[in-house]
Amino acid sequence: MAASEATLSGRSWRERLSLARERAFVGRASELNDFATALGGDEAGPLAFYLYGAGGMGKSALVRRMGDLAAGAGRRVVQLDGRFVERDPAHFERAAADFVAEPGTVLLLDSFEHCQWLEEWLWQRFLPRAADGALAVLAGRFAPRPQWMADPAWAGLLTVRELEVLSEREALDLLTVAAVRPERLSQVLRFAGGNPLALTLGAAGELAGSASADGTPSAEVLRTLLASLIGEVPTAAHRRALEVAAQAPSITEELLAAVLGDEKVDDLFTWLRDLPFMESAATGLYPHDAARETLMADLRWRAPNAFSAMRHRLAEEYLRLLREAPEERVRAVTDELFYLFQDVEVLARLRVRPTLDNEVHESILEPADHALILRMAEETEGPESADLVRFWLARQPKRFSVYRLISTGRIVAFTAQLVLPFPPDETEVVCDPVIAAAWHYADKTAPVRDGEHIAITRFSIYPELYQVRSRVVDLANSRVQAEAARARGRAHGFLVYHDCEAWAEQLRGVLADGGERPVVGGRTYGLFTIDWRKIPVESWLRHIINATEMPPLSGPSSISRTVFEHGVREALRHWRSASAFGSCALLRARLVADSAEPVEDLRALLREAVNAVAANPHGARARDALTVTYFSGAPTQEAAARRLSLPFGTYRRHLRQGLDLLCEVLWQREMYGPH
Repeated sequence: MAASEATLSGRSWRERLSLARERAFVGRASELNDFATALGGDEAGPLAFYLYGAGGMGKSALVRRMGDLAAGAGRRVVQLDGRFVERDPAHFERAAADFVAEPGTVLLLDSFEHCQWLEEWLWQRFLPRAADGALAVLAGRFAPRPQWMADPAWAGLLTVRELEVLSEREALDLLTVAAVRPERLSQVLRFAGGNPLALTLGAAGELAGSASADGTPSAEVLRTLLASLIGEVPTAAHRRALEVAAQAPSITEELLAAVLGDEKVDDLFTWLRDLPFMESAATGLYPHDAARETLMADLRWRAPNAFSAMRHRLAEEYLRLLREAPEERVRAVTDELFYLFQDVEVLARLRVRPTLDNEVHESILEPADHALILRMAEETEGPESADLVRFWLARQPKRFSVYRLISTGRIVAFTAQLVLPFPPDETEVVCDPVIAAAWHYADKTAPVRDGEHIAITRFSIYPELYQVRSRVVDLANSRVQAEAARARGRAHGFLVYHDCEAWAEQLRGVLADGGERPVVGGRTYGLFTIDWRKIPVESWLRHIINATEMPPLSGPSSISRTVFEHGVREALRHWRSASAFGSCALLRARLVADSAEPVEDLRALLREAVNAVAANPHGARARDALTVTYFSGAPTQEAAARRLSLPFGTYRRHLRQGLDLLCEVLWQREMYGPH
């Protein structure tokens, strides 16, 4: 055996993977040099690195390379993925415990955009407790909040880098390392631009084509790349496996086997794992975000019925898990189920998208917090309601939950989800008019029998957002649905809301208005209900989904949100070119599908939507950045920044924010029409 072979055979799998990544990694020299300096113990160097950039910019690859460097330096490495971080900061604390306890630990948190609601808590409450010599790397799509970069306490301790496209030299190096044939280099480079994801996929497929204007892979580029990489799908079973991977948040062999039935899944799972756009985490395999959106759009366009059928098979499996999973998994399974149907109109109407400011986590009510929630009840609903909270605290204290802002830990809301067995307790009926109304409704419609019970969300008090759509309402209702799926003997379920008319409209097609209008302390409440004996949770969810699921549209460019957002950016880039604007992909969206003059109507709609951006609390400067950049003739972004009298970095931040807000405004219109 040759010496080199002996050396190779003596290496561990981890070492060989690290060596392979080192050989394949190209670019980002500045970021790696700074990180290596910090690993060397430079006392003047940064302690935290924040990397951000658009999808496909190589953030995950850079984080993995940093992890290899840290491990090679003998550091303990803790790797977390934001996709799978739970809402309760206590779970993050447990997962990253070594960062606080063991000196020199390196914490790597990738896909931070999926848990960005942790940002304030991390900066204020977690990172400052790091063990001596520990380092942290956070990577996500969005820039950090400006206050962290402006905070003198973090000056010199925090390095923030936006990852841009690779230079032409770096892109050529990447393709060369990937063994692209020399005569194909320029063609693949033209096709993929400087985007690392497109370059990697292009190298794997050895394709030729055209590059997008800004280096971000267009939907068409990704669609062509993915089609080439996957090629002719070997069998129908492989296509079904691909449909599972595209839709599920993450997949394991167990999930694949459960959804596909009798298929032999070990080979299918291996095939999926070997696809170059698949990533892996502790929870299983998942596609890169940009690849997932494009893959979903393409699969849904090619075979909409099969795509929908697979979505429903996955839903059935998640419903089974809701009934059988351990208690600590229930919330995660509920999130996975709702992830599948996030584009369903009813769910979009009822649920609130998490933001940095509104994300909360649920926790048990401690005796020390009783006085606080009694005060919240009295200030929000009056002394009579507070007396009833006190009454139920004495009877069912474990049915109360509190909700804390993740950013600060402050309790902002509480709920009480009561379980009331048959026959009704006369004391409860006499004391609480709402409970009396619930039993009255049950008796007159479908009486509860021995061994059965009713469940009622008796209190839902969030003083700052009282009984309007909020993350508190979302989380409380998720628990209701999870419990209903697992409970035995559950008859009627009730939600209680004060603004009866508004909630009757919100819950249309979801729960029935029972018609009961009990009064407590001069306030009238409405009871919204379902009889779980007649409509099991599984059937109820199927009804909602089947009745309101968005139908497949005319092509993949108008289905996927990623494709749609690429179309918005393309239309803005081509604003001043009549011919280019007249052929942009956004004209195929539903926004102007019925228009007699789609080009002019799309221009008017874009201007209207840009003006609507200013309605956001922080949108005025974002609107100005959009207007000057795209509508007012500024030849370059640098010129736009000068016209706005802004530093270039500040201008870029406002422009990115404006693009995000604009895409959100237009996407809502695309999905649900004008409001």
